[in-house]
Amino acid sequence: MEYKDIDHLFRHHSGKMVSVLTRIFGLSNLQIIEDAVQDTFIKASLSWRKQQPEYPEAWLTKAAKNRVLDIFRTLKSQKNNLPNITQGTDAIAINELFLDSEIEDAQLRMIFIACHPKLDPRDRISFALKTVSGFSIKEIASALLAKEDTIKKRLMRARKAIQKSEIQFHIPHGKTLPERIESVMEVLYLIFNEGFHSNSKDQLIRADLCSEAMRLCKLLLKHKQTRLPESYALFALMCFHSSRLDAKQSVDNELLDLKQQDRSLWHFPLVQLGNTMMTKAVETEHFSCYHYEAAIAAEHLRAATFWETDWNKILQWYEALYSLQPMPSHILTMAVISIQNKDYEKADTYFRQLQPEALEQRAYLYYAAKADYYAETDNIDEALSQIDLALKTVTNTLEKMYLLKKRATWLLK
Repeated sequence: MEYKDIDHLFRHHSGKMVSVLTRIFGLSNLQIIEDAVQDTFIKASLSWRKQQPEYPEAWLTKAAKNRVLDIFRTLKSQKNNLPNITQGTDAIAINELFLDSEIEDAQLRMIFIACHPKLDPRDRISFALKTVSGFSIKEIASALLAKEDTIKKRLMRARKAIQKSEIQFHIPHGKTLPERIESVMEVLYLIFNEGFHSNSKDQLIRADLCSEAMRLCKLLLKHKQTRLPESYALFALMCFHSSRLDAKQSVDNELLDLKQQDRSLWHFPLVQLGNTMMTKAVETEHFSCYHYEAAIAAEHLRAATFWETDWNKILQWYEALYSLQPMPSHILTMAVISIQNKDYEKADTYFRQLQPEALEQRAYLYYAAKADYYAETDNIDEALSQIDLALKTVTNTLEKMYLLKKRATWLLK
């Protein structure tokens, strides 16, 4: 097993261990638990340099169970109201909490904690990646384009909010579930999107973030209370997008848009899984934004070639999405679709509704789309002017190369 595989195993097992131990000892001891788990992994990494165990996951699970006793002794010296988990029925109960089904239950509880409305929205993704997914502070900072000190502050703020609000470690139900699961799905959606279209300077795709978002979404689908139509729609959307990951970059590490992608590289088992999820997702009278986004992604996958794309259908889905979720990015996309349809008057109408600043760090997409608009209407000078603005604001190296290549083709006209 290579060290990167060990790191991957550690990361996933870390989230499991923290969740189970939190269920045993409570959220008030979360910091102690995280420190103990990290300590276990440090010891394991040193031990494995000499000889790796035959069954690494089983080794880590056993180490986690043994660590329970260490944590217990630490806490027992501080508090007198803890159960005696070293013997009798309490010890049996602790052992059962390490069954696969119970681990998943504990992780789902932790997801709801990490995405609780009482936490600052800016802190939820960081806390989820750290506590549920086992990402290091360095990895989270890299994924979210933030300084490590900023991530540390977010994590500390989240822990304080949990303590202050006395949040309970359980899966919500009844009237509280809709609001709580909406927050969870939003965080999972944002984690996936950061992987699918990374803001990182040198990485266009963070497949680890995509797969982690999908893993957490699967946990929603395994639990009766959270197995909802919108959960299925979100997972379908992730399947559809993930099916195209291998085709988004060329062998030379160049960004490829939908027109350039080799569709034979699309992973159709994931498309089929997405279709199965959508069948379950539409068993409702009320569609969410995830339903519409999944429908749009499916429409792109349905086209055998780029030129066979049903842009009118996609525009129809975007209009429905915008009515539910009025966002500047949706207006921009509708402008791009109108350009594909050669309806330049409608495209101009959409552009007039937008200010590039509204797209924040993705303002370059506005300028790039406007450049395409001018190129299609034979105004090459203005197209070059707009693409230069895009090049000034884009941060990702691969996207910059993509725009430079497009600019070079326009110079030849």
